[in-house]
Amino acid sequence: MLTGLIHPSHGQVRVAGYVPFRRQPQFLQKASLVMGQKQQLLWDLPALDSLRINAAIYKIPDDIFEKRLQELAEMLTLQKQLTQPVRKLSLGERMKAELLAALLHHPQVLFLDEPTLGLDVNAQAAVRNFLQEYNERYQATILLTSHYMADITALCKRVLLIHQGQLFYDGDLEQLLERFAPYREVRIELANLVAKEKLEDFAEIESIEGQEVRFLVKREKLTSTVSRILAQLEVIDLSVTDPPIEEVIGRLFEKGNTN
Repeated sequence: MLTGLIHPSHGQVRVAGYVPFRRQPQFLQKASLVMGQKQQLLWDLPALDSLRINAAIYKIPDDIFEKRLQELAEMLTLQKQLTQPVRKLSLGERMKAELLAALLHHPQVLFLDEPTLGLDVNAQAAVRNFLQEYNERYQATILLTSHYMADITALCKRVLLIHQGQLFYDGDLEQLLERFAPYREVRIELANLVAKEKLEDFAEIESIEGQEVRFLVKREKLTSTVSRILAQLEVIDLSVTDPPIEEVIGRLFEKGNTN
Protein backbone atom coordinates (compact mmCIF):
# COMPACT_ATOMS: atom_id res chain seq x y z
CA MET A 1 0.00 0.00 0.00
CA LEU A 2 2.83 2.43 0.77
CA THR A 3 4.37 1.82 -2.66
CA GLY A 4 1.06 2.16 -4.49
CA LEU A 5 0.85 -1.46 -5.64
CA ILE A 6 -2.23 -2.22 -3.51
CA HIS A 7 -5.27 -0.05 -2.78
CA PRO A 8 -6.19 0.20 0.92
CA SER A 9 -9.62 -1.25 1.79
CA HIS A 10 -10.18 1.70 4.10
CA GLY A 11 -8.23 4.46 5.77
CA GLN A 12 -5.69 6.83 4.29
CA VAL A 13 -1.97 6.74 3.65
CA ARG A 14 0.45 9.35 2.36
CA VAL A 15 4.10 9.00 1.44
CA ALA A 16 6.22 12.12 0.91
CA GLY A 17 2.96 14.05 0.73
CA TYR A 18 1.40 11.88 -2.00
CA VAL A 19 -1.34 9.23 -2.09
CA PRO A 20 0.65 6.21 -3.37
CA PHE A 21 -2.01 4.31 -5.33
CA ARG A 22 -2.71 7.36 -7.51
CA ARG A 23 0.75 6.76 -9.00
CA GLN A 24 1.39 10.39 -9.76
CA PRO A 25 4.65 10.93 -11.70
CA GLN A 26 5.90 13.23 -8.94
CA PHE A 27 5.47 10.44 -6.40
CA LEU A 28 7.09 7.80 -8.62
CA GLN A 29 10.14 10.05 -8.93
CA LYS A 30 10.46 10.16 -5.15
CA ALA A 31 10.13 6.46 -4.32
CA SER A 32 11.72 3.14 -5.19
CA LEU A 33 11.17 -0.51 -4.26
CA VAL A 34 13.55 -3.47 -4.01
CA MET A 35 12.23 -6.96 -3.25
CA GLY A 36 14.53 -9.82 -2.31
CA GLN A 37 12.55 -12.34 -4.37
CA LYS A 38 11.89 -10.18 -7.44
CA GLN A 39 14.19 -8.57 -9.97
CA GLN A 40 13.95 -5.73 -12.44
CA LEU A 41 17.22 -6.46 -14.26
CA LEU A 42 17.04 -8.26 -17.61
CA TRP A 43 18.39 -11.77 -17.05
CA ASP A 44 20.42 -12.28 -20.24
CA LEU A 45 21.75 -8.75 -20.65
CA PRO A 46 24.53 -6.97 -18.78
CA ALA A 47 23.25 -5.06 -15.76
CA LEU A 48 24.54 -1.86 -17.39
CA ASP A 49 21.93 -2.18 -20.16
CA SER A 50 19.10 -2.34 -17.64
CA LEU A 51 20.56 0.65 -15.83
CA ARG A 52 20.54 2.67 -19.06
CA ILE A 53 16.87 1.74 -19.56
CA ASN A 54 16.10 2.98 -16.05
CA ALA A 55 17.96 6.22 -16.75
CA ALA A 56 15.81 6.74 -19.86
CA ILE A 57 12.59 6.00 -17.97
CA TYR A 58 13.46 8.55 -15.28
CA LYS A 59 14.80 11.01 -17.89
CA ILE A 60 18.20 11.23 -16.22
CA PRO A 61 20.64 13.23 -18.38
CA ASP A 62 23.66 11.27 -19.60
CA ASP A 63 26.22 13.24 -17.61
CA ILE A 64 24.25 12.85 -14.36
CA PHE A 65 23.67 9.16 -15.11
CA GLU A 66 27.39 8.53 -15.56
CA LYS A 67 28.23 10.40 -12.37
CA ARG A 68 25.63 8.54 -10.29
CA LEU A 69 26.55 5.22 -11.85
CA GLN A 70 30.21 5.64 -10.95
CA GLU A 71 29.44 6.82 -7.42
CA LEU A 72 26.98 4.03 -6.61
CA ALA A 73 29.11 1.34 -8.27
CA GLU A 74 32.07 2.42 -6.14
CA MET A 75 29.97 2.35 -2.98
CA LEU A 76 28.79 -1.16 -3.89
CA THR A 77 32.20 -2.34 -5.25
CA LEU A 78 30.37 -3.44 -8.39
CA GLN A 79 32.29 -1.73 -11.20
CA LYS A 80 33.57 -4.89 -12.93
CA GLN A 81 30.32 -6.84 -12.69
CA LEU A 82 28.12 -4.32 -14.50
CA THR A 83 29.25 -5.48 -17.95
CA GLN A 84 28.51 -9.15 -17.24
CA PRO A 85 25.14 -10.79 -18.02
CA VAL A 86 22.93 -10.71 -14.93
CA ARG A 87 22.57 -14.52 -15.01
CA LYS A 88 26.33 -14.84 -14.40
CA LEU A 89 26.31 -12.70 -11.25
CA SER A 90 26.21 -14.22 -7.80
CA LEU A 91 23.09 -13.67 -5.70
CA GLY A 92 24.88 -11.00 -3.67
CA GLU A 93 26.10 -9.21 -6.79
CA ARG A 94 22.59 -9.29 -8.27
CA MET A 95 21.16 -7.71 -5.13
CA LYS A 96 23.78 -4.97 -5.28
CA ALA A 97 22.89 -4.34 -8.92
CA GLU A 98 19.19 -4.22 -8.02
CA LEU A 99 19.94 -1.60 -5.36
CA LEU A 100 21.96 0.42 -7.85
CA ALA A 101 19.09 0.31 -10.36
CA ALA A 102 16.59 1.39 -7.72
CA LEU A 103 18.71 4.34 -6.59
CA LEU A 104 19.78 5.86 -9.91
CA HIS A 105 17.08 8.54 -9.71
CA HIS A 106 17.97 9.36 -6.08
CA PRO A 107 14.58 8.52 -4.53
CA GLN A 108 13.55 10.27 -1.34
CA VAL A 109 11.98 7.06 -0.02
CA LEU A 110 13.38 3.54 -0.53
CA PHE A 111 11.25 0.49 0.29
CA LEU A 112 13.18 -2.74 0.92
CA ASP A 113 11.50 -6.12 1.24
CA GLU A 114 13.89 -8.80 2.57
CA PRO A 115 16.96 -7.36 0.76
CA THR A 116 19.36 -9.91 2.31
CA LEU A 117 17.17 -12.96 1.68
CA GLY A 118 19.32 -15.96 0.74
CA LEU A 119 22.60 -14.04 0.82
CA ASP A 120 25.70 -15.40 2.53
CA VAL A 121 27.12 -13.65 5.58
CA ASN A 122 29.60 -11.52 3.64
CA ALA A 123 27.00 -10.42 1.09
CA GLN A 124 24.54 -9.55 3.88
CA ALA A 125 27.18 -7.39 5.57
CA ALA A 126 28.02 -5.67 2.27
CA VAL A 127 24.37 -4.78 1.62
CA ARG A 128 23.90 -3.50 5.17
CA ASN A 129 27.06 -1.38 5.00
CA PHE A 130 25.95 0.13 1.70
CA LEU A 131 22.47 0.99 2.97
CA GLN A 132 23.91 2.60 6.07
CA GLU A 133 26.35 4.68 4.01
CA TYR A 134 23.69 5.66 1.47
CA ASN A 135 21.30 6.74 4.21
CA GLU A 136 23.94 8.86 5.90
CA ARG A 137 25.16 10.42 2.63
CA TYR A 138 21.77 11.28 1.08
CA GLN A 139 19.43 11.34 4.11
CA ALA A 140 16.97 9.13 2.24
CA THR A 141 14.17 7.48 4.22
CA ILE A 142 14.59 3.70 4.09
CA LEU A 143 11.72 1.45 5.12
CA LEU A 144 13.02 -2.08 5.65
CA THR A 145 10.86 -5.18 6.04
CA SER A 146 12.89 -8.16 7.23
CA HIS A 147 12.72 -11.32 9.29
CA TYR A 148 16.51 -11.22 9.73
CA MET A 149 17.05 -9.59 13.10
CA ALA A 150 20.65 -8.83 12.15
CA ASP A 151 19.30 -6.44 9.49
CA ILE A 152 17.14 -4.70 12.06
CA THR A 153 19.77 -4.36 14.79
CA ALA A 154 22.41 -3.16 12.31
CA LEU A 155 20.32 -0.63 10.39
CA CYS A 156 17.11 0.47 12.07
CA LYS A 157 16.93 3.41 14.43
CA ARG A 158 13.15 3.14 14.48
CA VAL A 159 11.30 -0.17 14.71
CA LEU A 160 7.63 -0.95 14.08
CA LEU A 161 6.13 -4.30 15.08
CA ILE A 162 2.88 -5.53 13.54
CA HIS A 163 0.92 -8.42 15.04
CA GLN A 164 -2.25 -9.76 13.39
CA GLY A 165 -2.63 -6.59 11.38
CA GLN A 166 -2.21 -4.25 14.35
CA LEU A 167 0.70 -1.92 15.02
CA PHE A 168 1.65 -2.50 18.64
CA TYR A 169 5.11 -0.96 18.89
CA ASP A 170 6.77 2.08 17.33
CA GLY A 171 10.10 3.17 18.79
CA ASP A 172 13.76 2.19 19.08
CA LEU A 173 15.21 -1.22 19.93
CA GLU A 174 16.41 -0.23 23.40
CA GLN A 175 12.94 0.87 24.44
CA LEU A 176 11.52 -2.31 22.92
CA LEU A 177 13.73 -4.43 25.17
CA GLU A 178 12.90 -2.34 28.23
CA ARG A 179 9.17 -2.63 27.56
CA PHE A 180 8.85 -6.26 26.49
CA ALA A 181 11.95 -7.85 28.02
CA PRO A 182 12.39 -6.35 31.50
CA TYR A 183 15.22 -8.74 32.21
CA ARG A 184 18.86 -9.35 31.32
CA GLU A 185 20.51 -12.59 30.35
CA VAL A 186 23.28 -13.76 32.70
CA ARG A 187 25.48 -16.53 31.37
CA ILE A 188 27.92 -18.31 33.64
CA GLU A 189 30.44 -21.11 33.29
CA LEU A 190 30.88 -23.10 36.48
CA ALA A 191 33.98 -24.91 37.67
CA ASN A 192 31.84 -27.90 38.65
CA LEU A 193 28.37 -29.26 37.98
CA VAL A 194 25.72 -27.84 40.31
CA ALA A 195 22.28 -29.29 40.95
CA LYS A 196 19.44 -27.55 39.14
CA GLU A 197 17.53 -27.14 42.39
CA LYS A 198 20.33 -25.05 43.86
CA LEU A 199 20.63 -22.90 40.72
CA GLU A 200 16.90 -22.17 40.77
CA ASP A 201 17.42 -20.25 44.01
CA PHE A 202 19.24 -17.48 42.12
CA ALA A 203 16.92 -16.65 39.20
CA GLU A 204 14.81 -18.10 36.40
CA ILE A 205 16.86 -20.62 34.44
CA GLU A 206 16.76 -20.25 30.66
CA SER A 207 18.97 -23.26 29.94
CA ILE A 208 21.60 -25.57 31.38
CA GLU A 209 24.24 -27.23 29.22
CA GLY A 210 26.76 -29.05 31.36
CA GLN A 211 28.57 -26.38 33.36
CA GLU A 212 27.14 -23.48 31.33
CA VAL A 213 23.98 -21.88 32.71
CA ARG A 214 21.78 -19.09 31.31
CA PHE A 215 19.66 -17.12 33.77
CA LEU A 216 16.96 -14.56 33.06
CA VAL A 217 17.23 -11.85 35.70
CA LYS A 218 14.93 -8.87 36.17
CA ARG A 219 16.82 -5.66 35.52
CA GLU A 220 16.17 -4.20 38.96
CA LYS A 221 17.58 -7.35 40.59
CA LEU A 222 20.60 -7.72 38.34
CA THR A 223 23.28 -6.33 40.66
CA SER A 224 22.16 -8.27 43.73
CA THR A 225 21.68 -11.52 41.78
CA VAL A 226 25.12 -11.35 40.15
CA SER A 227 26.69 -10.64 43.56
CA ARG A 228 24.99 -13.70 45.05
CA ILE A 229 26.07 -15.91 42.16
CA LEU A 230 29.70 -14.83 42.46
CA ALA A 231 29.66 -15.22 46.25
CA GLN A 232 27.99 -18.64 46.40
CA LEU A 233 29.13 -20.42 43.24
CA GLU A 234 32.56 -21.19 41.81
CA VAL A 235 32.34 -19.23 38.57
CA ILE A 236 34.94 -19.43 35.79
CA ASP A 237 33.29 -16.93 33.46
CA LEU A 238 30.27 -14.61 33.59
CA SER A 239 28.62 -12.29 31.06
CA VAL A 240 25.54 -10.10 31.15
CA THR A 241 23.67 -9.23 27.94
CA ASP A 242 20.25 -8.32 26.67
CA PRO A 243 18.40 -11.40 25.42
CA PRO A 244 18.56 -11.89 21.63
CA ILE A 245 16.01 -9.63 19.97
CA GLU A 246 14.55 -12.55 17.99
CA GLU A 247 13.80 -14.36 21.25
CA VAL A 248 12.03 -11.30 22.66
CA ILE A 249 9.86 -10.86 19.57
CA GLY A 250 9.30 -14.60 19.23
CA ARG A 251 7.95 -14.82 22.78
CA LEU A 252 5.62 -11.88 22.15
CA PHE A 253 4.10 -13.53 19.10
CA GLU A 254 3.89 -16.94 20.77
CA LYS A 255 1.98 -15.54 23.73
CA GLY A 256 -0.14 -13.27 21.58
CA ASN A 257 0.31 -10.70 24.34
CA THR A 258 1.51 -7.34 23.10
CA ASN A 259 0.24 -5.17 25.92
